[in-house]
Amino acid sequence: MSLSDQFALSRRQAYRYVQEAQSLMAPLPLREAAIAVTFKLPPSLIQALRQRAASEGMTLSDTLAQALSAYLGRAPDHGA
Repeated sequence: MSLSDQFALSRRQAYRYVQEAQSLMAPLPLREAAIAVTFKLPPSLIQALRQRAASEGMTLSDTLAQALSAYLGRAPDHGA
């Protein structure tokens, strides 16, 4: 009931979320908060990033974050 009230979910949806969370073998790591940033990149680069993201089942933002993390030589922060 608290989950339903706190997040404006139906009781049924809140119950499903609780059931799914209870089925996890381990807690998911928290993800660092994201900040919106605007980049101007060539269309061909954006197209290549979108294709790469789609082929790996990732979002464009996650793909770009992974690439930038690799460039900076640090592990990407993967969460949920």
